[in-house]
Amino acid sequence: MTSLPESFYHDEVTLVARRLLGQRLVRNLAGMRVGGLIVETEAYRGEEDLACHAHVGKTRRNAMLYDQAGKAYVYFTYGMHWLVNAVTGEIGFPAAVLIRAIWPTEGLEEMRARRKGRPQAEWCNGPAKICQALGIDGTLNGIQLFEENGELWIEEGAAVTDEMVSSSARIGLGSTPEPWKSIPWRFVVDPHDLMEK
Repeated sequence: MTSLPESFYHDEVTLVARRLLGQRLVRNLAGMRVGGLIVETEAYRGEEDLACHAHVGKTRRNAMLYDQAGKAYVYFTYGMHWLVNAVTGEIGFPAAVLIRAIWPTEGLEEMRARRKGRPQAEWCNGPAKICQALGIDGTLNGIQLFEENGELWIEEGAAVTDEMVSSSARIGLGSTPEPWKSIPWRFVVDPHDLMEK
């Protein structure tokens, strides 16, 4: 397997969010590969995007959004959950792709233990669930996702055609004003379509 190159992340964030569908998110846990195919993403772009953490300007919490494309932006939310994003675009312009769901493909026993009592379809069907299943936390904030065989990276996976992709408004934006609340920057592919390819 080959990790996606740094250049993959240099493009505009909505394009990267779409292209990440079908790619493989991999976590190295004590030498074991644990991960799966990315099947849902959301794009967050710039300080003008009122759903983006950068809408308040650069802070210690969101500083990684302004950093090098291809790094992981891992943050804590609701006082209980970690979420993982891939930083995109030019240094200094805050943009990232939230990885919202993956389809588990390897390290299944490890994921089963971490998501005990849940059916496989619910192991990684949400951004916090991914981090729990793969053991992702704030220690991985800033890790380079294009360096394979580290602790966390993204590598080539399954091809996804435009016909397989649907888009919609981003999830859980609460009182975020329009147009940001409804802008269709969430991208989804049915994992069963990937399994058939």
